[in-house]
Amino acid sequence: MARLDADPVPAEVLTGALDNQFSDVEGQTIFETSRQPRWWRLVATRDIPAADDPQLLLMAPYLNEAEVWTPGEPLPVRRALYGPAADDAVSTRALVVALPRGVVAGEPIYLRVRAPTTLPMPVSVESMADVHRKDLTHVALRTAVLATMAVLAFLAVGFRVGVGETSYTYLLLTLIAQIGYLSLTGGELRMSPVLADLIGSDPRIGRLLGLIALLASTHFLAFYLNLSERQPRLMRLVEVCSAAMGLLLLVSLATPSEMVGGIANLVLLVVTGTLFLASVVGCIERQRSAFFVLLSWLPMFALAVWRVGELQEWWPVSPWMQYAFPASFAGAGLVLMVGLTDKMQQLRRDRDRASQMATYDKLTGALSRVAIEERLRDAIDDAHAQRRRLSIVFFDIDRFKQINDQHGHRVGDEFLRIIVLRARNRLRVYDMCGRYGGDEILVILPDTGLGEAMGVAENLRSAIDSRPLSIDGGLFEASLSIGVAELRQGEGMSALIERADGALYASKAAGRNRVSSGHAVATA
Repeated sequence: MARLDADPVPAEVLTGALDNQFSDVEGQTIFETSRQPRWWRLVATRDIPAADDPQLLLMAPYLNEAEVWTPGEPLPVRRALYGPAADDAVSTRALVVALPRGVVAGEPIYLRVRAPTTLPMPVSVESMADVHRKDLTHVALRTAVLATMAVLAFLAVGFRVGVGETSYTYLLLTLIAQIGYLSLTGGELRMSPVLADLIGSDPRIGRLLGLIALLASTHFLAFYLNLSERQPRLMRLVEVCSAAMGLLLLVSLATPSEMVGGIANLVLLVVTGTLFLASVVGCIERQRSAFFVLLSWLPMFALAVWRVGELQEWWPVSPWMQYAFPASFAGAGLVLMVGLTDKMQQLRRDRDRASQMATYDKLTGALSRVAIEERLRDAIDDAHAQRRRLSIVFFDIDRFKQINDQHGHRVGDEFLRIIVLRARNRLRVYDMCGRYGGDEILVILPDTGLGEAMGVAENLRSAIDSRPLSIDGGLFEASLSIGVAELRQGEGMSALIERADGALYASKAAGRNRVSSGHAVATA
């Protein structure tokens, strides 16, 4: 391979008059750094017989356009992924030019290449049978990658709508931009005539999609790793990189300069390195989300570094990168979707745990005050609407403060726990019991009139004073003061509880006058 750093008229080149001005190039890759058209000369090192049906392939061309003069042909063959020079008979993995007469060793093939972007374009020769076979593999792999990312994008939409979590928006935007970038650079967008005409040969669109994908994924990972709270210093560096990417987006709209792409590649290395470091630190701190980030970004980080090295000509172009890099996008999206779902599940478990703690009293296992009031409010509304009877039982423990003062709060807590347990065992399945405050317990009795409620209250009383409580090897006598009230027409919750509370105090007063029993049941 040799390159001519000029663009003379074709006749001068094809006659061989300028052959001594071509500079030899190592390897088998066309790598243009100039936006001006340049000439390349390919010389066969061995005979390529026409019987093999040979094809010249310019791999991964993206927006590159080529005019190829094959041996013995006076007119060039024009090839590009987009526009009128596109060849729909082959896949988008390469620009394919037939060599119908074969090539004799030492015979040149001249190319005039226009490269809007500095992307390497490996050159090879394959038989048509190999072209078709590899095209099938190429289409299958690219379809699998893009379909996977499309499914993940639909899932992100569903989770965003269903869960309402902001991070799914960042993930969705990342996936959409990545799909657009991969479809553009891979040539799949040429299937849409409208998009193909819109894209043309303007490299800014691909650069914009790449920057949007990088910016969205950076915000998503920073949010997912909670960098603002866990690692604020690294978060500040991420914010600087994000500001640089935002500025590059604006500059990209104004100019197609390759300098923008070079700076974007450096920002890519810095931000991916920063997020990689943040995930490593998170793993050391046993942050669950960091493990998912490290698992998803480790392959993509390594491939991104390798790709930047290829673009900077630090090492030769690797053909497998054409598939490995897009596959890393899909793999990272899949792992992060699983990780984000895992995080949502953890948040849901935390929420359910918090809800459980708010609904039930930790000591007694009965409903909390907030929960029992909510249940009573609903039961009252239902009773009024359905014209059903409703009663409540309100009781507390006699001399509970004295027990706490003499034996300590640990004994007092156990005292209360046992009493509530005994009381709950005497209630019906649909009755509700809650700790209203201190040693006060509220019981809701749906579909129950005053007479039946009095019977329930007596059962509760007998369950407590029928046998003493055994705590830390000691036996403790217990008794209750109980008030019962039935819901009146149009009555609200506060009034009902107030009447039951008044009956409880009447019961307590009656109990003090009845020294023999020490307890009583009163109604309001």
